[in-house]
Amino acid sequence: MLTEYMPSLLIFLLALPLLGAIAVAAMGPRRGDWVRAISLGTTLLMVILSALIAYSFVHLERPSHGLTFLPAFSTQWDLLPLGTNPQGPTLPPPAIQFFIGVDGLNVWMLVLIGVLMVSSVLVSWTAVQERVNEFYAWLLVLGLAMVGVFLAFDIMLFYVFFELTLVPLFFLIGIWGGPQRQYAARKFFIYTLAGSVITWLGLLAVVLTCHAHGDKLTFSIPDLISHVQLHLKNPEERPFWINFQTWVFLTLIVGFSIKVPLFPVHTWLPLAHTEAPTAGSVLLAGVLLKIGAYGFLRLCLPLAPDASLSIGVKLIGILAVIGIIYGAFCALVQEDIKKLVAYSSVSHLGFCMLGVFALNEAGLNGSLLQMINHGLSTGLLFLLVGMLYERYHTRMMSDYGGMSARLKVLGTFMVFTCLSSVGLPGLNGFVGEALVFLGMFDLTPEAAISGRTLAVFGSFGIVLGAWYLMSMLRRVFFGPMKEPAHEGHGPIHDLDFRELAAVVPIMALCVALGVYPQPVLNSAREDIRVISHIMEDAQKRSRDAADQDTSSAEIRPTVIVSREKAQ
Repeated sequence: MLTEYMPSLLIFLLALPLLGAIAVAAMGPRRGDWVRAISLGTTLLMVILSALIAYSFVHLERPSHGLTFLPAFSTQWDLLPLGTNPQGPTLPPPAIQFFIGVDGLNVWMLVLIGVLMVSSVLVSWTAVQERVNEFYAWLLVLGLAMVGVFLAFDIMLFYVFFELTLVPLFFLIGIWGGPQRQYAARKFFIYTLAGSVITWLGLLAVVLTCHAHGDKLTFSIPDLISHVQLHLKNPEERPFWINFQTWVFLTLIVGFSIKVPLFPVHTWLPLAHTEAPTAGSVLLAGVLLKIGAYGFLRLCLPLAPDASLSIGVKLIGILAVIGIIYGAFCALVQEDIKKLVAYSSVSHLGFCMLGVFALNEAGLNGSLLQMINHGLSTGLLFLLVGMLYERYHTRMMSDYGGMSARLKVLGTFMVFTCLSSVGLPGLNGFVGEALVFLGMFDLTPEAAISGRTLAVFGSFGIVLGAWYLMSMLRRVFFGPMKEPAHEGHGPIHDLDFRELAAVVPIMALCVALGVYPQPVLNSAREDIRVISHIMEDAQKRSRDAADQDTSSAEIRPTVIVSREKAQ
């Protein structure tokens, strides 16, 4: 029944946060209660719409579409014509399109955005008291940008929303952040803007190069992937396209690696997390960092498969393992709880990247699942840390001790979240990490690096993660009671109904994904297979090239011997 209304629902889901932002911005700062109520209503509608879309998608039978992404639900129309159609004046001209859709790679990210947006509104209810309408307006614009970047199936549209995510978060950090908020906002903006511009040049090069080789001028992601694969199947064109991929791959990884972020371009993230308001940290960790990993899945691997195999596995695999271990050791020495969670985010995102560059179904499934798991667990950690800070206005572990006796519910929830983050079986973190390691152990020999070596070193991150999170729990919530001074902050109480409403749904999703992750895996199967088949073709080309080199090396000495006999 809902299938026929899906194009309209997609447009409404995209327009809803924009309409909400305009409404709350127009209300002025004095109507704080109305601003909060409208923002909450808007985000609740986002959850309902995204849940309806996901429900319809899960129950839809999807045929295989070969080596390209085709969304199950989509809507598209031309935005900007690009000259005339060379195939005939009666045909419509090529154009930049408003092309949005849903497939297995993005449908659950839409649900994640809706859930975390509701929690972000609720956690800011009393924490933000100044310029309330502006805060919630920027928060909803950020929701618009996040939904748009995952829905986009046109490269130009993807890039517009990719850049748009920078603007609202820049203002959220710069105006409502901590003492170093302006420096943190500038560093975040400069890093991510510079990287995304380089990535845009690589995407534009793919568009123009395909057009120069006889393809229609298009920015459609499915069409471009199809064009690249067809050129790679042509033996005469293959050498050019394999060399061209190297430059495309290097430009794409600049912006996406900064967005993840990978070591060593991660330095903007801990400061941005620490200085951002709680809602900004939740959305940054829960959604925005996933755009980088999503970009690798959606664009980097399908458009540059041979370079991803020959360069990416070794380069990104090593950087991901370094990031896992480095981030864990940095988290281990932190005194600020929020900075500890920020460095843990750097460490855990390394697992997502290991899964991406396993280049097989197990690893790719694990990476996609781990993106969702990380968004839930780390978003929940930032929520709870923000609730603790709102009560005592300090995040230093040395100021706390035995707080589970004072805040029983918050302490219980923090223990649950830490166990989820370290991958306790039965909770969401376990399944994703297990699939990632299974994928790395099955890494193809053509990758020029041992997947087992990467998996073994990466597994140390799990041990270190348990170490720093359990140490934080021991120091802050257990042991002798030590309560920070809180005069002037009002009476200290445990979590109230509003705060429970912000965290309990996320905890329920952590349990659901830990016990039964199959709906996510089943719905992503066809699109993960698209990437997997593209990478299998790249591996076959690599083996064929190696066999040719071996044959040439065997023939050469025989020719020399025959010449000596002739003399």
